[in-house]
Amino acid sequence: MLGSSSTTVKNHPLKRRLCFLLKLVCFVSSVLIFCEFLIYYVVIFQCRWPDMKGGAHMSEKETSASVLKAIILADTHLLGEIKGHWLDKLRREWQMERSFQTALWLLQPDIVFILGDVFDEGKWSSPQAWADDVRRFQKMFKHSGFTELVVIAGNHDIGFHYEMTTYKVNRFEKLFNFTSGKLITRKGINFVLVNSVAMEGDGCAVCRTSEAKLVALSHKLNCSQQKPNYSNKRCSDVEKLPASEPILLQHYPLYRKSDAECTGEDSAPPEEKNIPFKEKYDVLSQEASQKLLWWFQPRLILSGHTHSACEVLHAGKIPEISVPSFSWRNRNNPSFIMGSITPTDFSLQKCFLPFESRVFTIYCAAGALLVVLVLAHVQLLTPPFYFAQRLISKHKAV
Repeated sequence: MLGSSSTTVKNHPLKRRLCFLLKLVCFVSSVLIFCEFLIYYVVIFQCRWPDMKGGAHMSEKETSASVLKAIILADTHLLGEIKGHWLDKLRREWQMERSFQTALWLLQPDIVFILGDVFDEGKWSSPQAWADDVRRFQKMFKHSGFTELVVIAGNHDIGFHYEMTTYKVNRFEKLFNFTSGKLITRKGINFVLVNSVAMEGDGCAVCRTSEAKLVALSHKLNCSQQKPNYSNKRCSDVEKLPASEPILLQHYPLYRKSDAECTGEDSAPPEEKNIPFKEKYDVLSQEASQKLLWWFQPRLILSGHTHSACEVLHAGKIPEISVPSFSWRNRNNPSFIMGSITPTDFSLQKCFLPFESRVFTIYCAAGALLVVLVLAHVQLLTPPFYFAQRLISKHKAV
């Protein structure tokens, strides 16, 4: 009898420790699952597709049939083998993968546009490094056949103009089926893809080819829209396209002096807003910008490159939206644009991703609570608690 009682007493502390350890594991697991998985659903679930003007007068069937749902993001900058630390890669790529896959599942867009700088080291990566970067990109941004993915070239993908070669351009174009001056028409909406790195205007081989394609496409679009200055004779042999004013998609923004006029919580920091932009490096040159506006007379321009948000009007009527970076390596508050687009109209809405500072705060709070629980369990916090309890007891007795 005494032996059995002694065994029970010995096992009791062991059970308590195991039970406490199990509770700790459950607590830590819950925090990890929330911060690394569930938080993306909680945040992106709050995003809604913007309503079109007059949407209240359209039936649900008409709306779904005529409105193209597009997600626009930019500057993912997948780190390469030269500058990318493995831990930085692991963290940033997990964040972007979870955000992208969650957005696809919750929002179910028709098409996704990535406005350049998909890779961080495409401008100098070897064939082997390029293949590894591509493999990781395809894993992160995998999508079903119901969603189309369109990718634009950026300076980090093919190099700045002085680094750009035919080999790098062809490598990118082969992977993403991208060419400058390519037209994508979906639901009667014309999207023009521009290799803005090739808009240098110096007559280089890639630049000449790119500009020639843009000029030819401009002619087709202008004929299709029956512009007053275009005669029927000039357009008699031209393939007719949907008569919808195009939307330009490119990496570099059109020329602007700086981000001084940009507003919003994801615009450039105050200390950077008044720094003048360098033409052909931060933005397109004034000449190239005027060419694109003159050739296409777009109703909307979407660009990336600056990593910060900005909205500007060109010629007093053509809006350009600079889309901020999709990577937490470049911003504490990444986001993407949700667009409801028809052949004659569009409506845009921004969807913010989880703030990294908030995730870090949750981890810090959970870590502090974990330390308190462990110290209390091993009775290192018992004396202070006991002292406080005695003070309270004495106060009540008085």
